[in-house]
Amino acid sequence: MPELPEVETVMRGLALRLEGRRIRSAVLSRGDLRRVIPSGLAARLTGATVIGFRRRGKYILMRLSGGDSLLIHLGMSGRMAISLQTLTRTEDAKHEHLIMETEDGWRIGLIDPRRFGLLDLMATEAEDAHALLREMGPEPLEESFTPAALSTALRGRRTPIKAALLDQRIVAGLGNIYVSEALFRAGISPRRLAGSVPGARAARLVPAIRATLLEAIEAGGSSLRDYVQPDGELGYFQHAWKVYGRAGTACERCPGLPVCAGVRRIVQSGRSTFYCPRTQL
Repeated sequence: MPELPEVETVMRGLALRLEGRRIRSAVLSRGDLRRVIPSGLAARLTGATVIGFRRRGKYILMRLSGGDSLLIHLGMSGRMAISLQTLTRTEDAKHEHLIMETEDGWRIGLIDPRRFGLLDLMATEAEDAHALLREMGPEPLEESFTPAALSTALRGRRTPIKAALLDQRIVAGLGNIYVSEALFRAGISPRRLAGSVPGARAARLVPAIRATLLEAIEAGGSSLRDYVQPDGELGYFQHAWKVYGRAGTACERCPGLPVCAGVRRIVQSGRSTFYCPRTQL
């Protein structure tokens, strides 16, 4: 599933081609994805001008003239394709569920083969009250995400810190890859109980999370399985992973065999976790 850096990259790509432009037409090929799509959504998009974008966690909000916001979630395999021509690749065209065309010829399609994504429509002024957004924690790139705020959210929790950081009520937008990477940078074991992180460890973790995400956004995200940027380019942050997907290799802090066994892979809550047992305590 695309995580915060990938969603941020997609949102910026959409903003580049859509902001300030009028949607000449919008067409839906089906009435549902993971959830039922509101009736009349295509009609509400048609004729509207895109006035701005906002990302909330792993959700994109496209704000429209008239006071509506289109909520987009890419699910497991969804992506947005931006071009100046109709799709000709059979597989992509078959899984294209929303098509928007601007007056100056840009074509934006939501492609989602597994249909785990979703679309919804709401009043812009009611975005934060939406059922999918209202309980989300702070954005990790905003000033409200501080060591003190994270310490308060984690205090007393007896789940592993890896699981706690994946909880969107603790911090918005983090997923499996970037939690593993941030914990490595902070020198914190993913097995450590979340309730032991407040204080000095949280003071290391917050800037580690922020640095990891900013570097990933700069790299266009991580291309893994289905993810590409809206213009079709791959992200390349996967080449900078320090531990994720690197089980058995020496991390940058360790000499490797025979001194240590290198990066280890474990399974937590059904998900792969990668870390260095020698330097993450």
